Amino acid sequence: MNPRSLRRRAAAVIAALGACAALTATQAQATPTQDAITPATKFYVDPHSKAAQQALVDVRNGDLADAANMARLASWPQAEWFTEGTPDEVRRKVSGLVRRAGAAGRTPVLVAYNVPGRDCTQYSSGGAASSAAYRQWIDAFAAGIGGRKAVVVVEPDGTALLPRDCGPTTDPTGALTTARIADLAYAVRTLKGGPRTAVYLDAGNVQWRPVGEMAQRLLDAGVRYGDGFALNVSNMHPTDHNARYGTWISKCMWLATEGPEEGRGHPERCASQYYSSAAPNDGAPGNAVSSADPSTWRWTDAWFDQNVGAPPAGALHHFVIDTGRNGLGAWTPEPGKYSGDPEPWCNAPGRGLGPRPTADTGVPLVDAYLWIKVPGESDGSCTRGTGGTVDPEYGIVDPPAGTWWPDQAHTLARNAAPRLTFNR
Repeated sequence: MNPRSLRRRAAAVIAALGACAALTATQAQATPTQDAITPATKFYVDPHSKAAQQALVDVRNGDLADAANMARLASWPQAEWFTEGTPDEVRRKVSGLVRRAGAAGRTPVLVAYNVPGRDCTQYSSGGAASSAAYRQWIDAFAAGIGGRKAVVVVEPDGTALLPRDCGPTTDPTGALTTARIADLAYAVRTLKGGPRTAVYLDAGNVQWRPVGEMAQRLLDAGVRYGDGFALNVSNMHPTDHNARYGTWISKCMWLATEGPEEGRGHPERCASQYYSSAAPNDGAPGNAVSSADPSTWRWTDAWFDQNVGAPPAGALHHFVIDTGRNGLGAWTPEPGKYSGDPEPWCNAPGRGLGPRPTADTGVPLVDAYLWIKVPGESDGSCTRGTGGTVDPEYGIVDPPAGTWWPDQAHTLARNAAPRLTFNR
């Protein structure tokens, strides 16, 4: 390629970044004022995102194909994570973000991720020092939003990975789990105190907790105070699988709280991605529910049709789905490659961006597809159960959790499904 052509392509990438920076401002007049997510909601794009910065680095390195992809990636809205800091610090940072988004006529997506004992001391461990400190932090977070529009995802893994799930010695008395549930309920209730804040409590993903168990955890942790729950955060399971799972959870919560008398207080009776009493369960192929075989989930659908039916419109909790890395679905290592935990959720190789962020999903209970886990940020220094420090899938020590990883960002963009385009 001749130098003149290179200059033209570089100029095109930089122009695209300029268009990204102007995107929220130029469309501000077209966005109606909304107090909650509706199909017309437009989410905020940070013109100074890590993807935008990477595009400029790629241009300087002469890598114009990746630079163009990073410019396209930077044009789409992504969540902003708040993981630490004093109450004053988080209030200022949150306030700054929602103020910038409001000036652009957009709704920002924020993640509150600071609950005590988060992630069971794994790759994303940390959190506030105590429940009292966490609640002060949440109060400041809510104050930073004030009366402005915002969407908040509350504590990824917070309900799916309770302290009692961390191991037999972590919470022998159950006190830490009781405190966690109370902290989550406090966070949802406090954040929802903002008149224009939509709040979604994290609920893991379709391949984790059974439907009835997750329904009970959400009810215990105050989902009723918010707008619903969030699925697939930092994971890669297909969008339609999570939509099905979320619908079952919503129906299970309705059954356990407002449904027929025999179902009230008993979410554990709900069919799930692992079992349904509506299935023959006779050992024949396809006659029992398998989480690994969605074709068998018809038996779970059948159970809900038989036992829940069609609840009244508006009676079911809604949810959002993280589609930032699920374009090619989940990763499965070669059989027998690893004798320990292959950590399929952790920096899964060869993945791609999924459906674009939008509030116009066309799915009745799905309020939005969002890129909650920032595409291109590492999940942590994965080792696939090998006992070493190197990730055998990449041949390097992966960057710490939350660190920008250019190679991963480039891969996600190249493998995007649908193909990555500029957000107009």
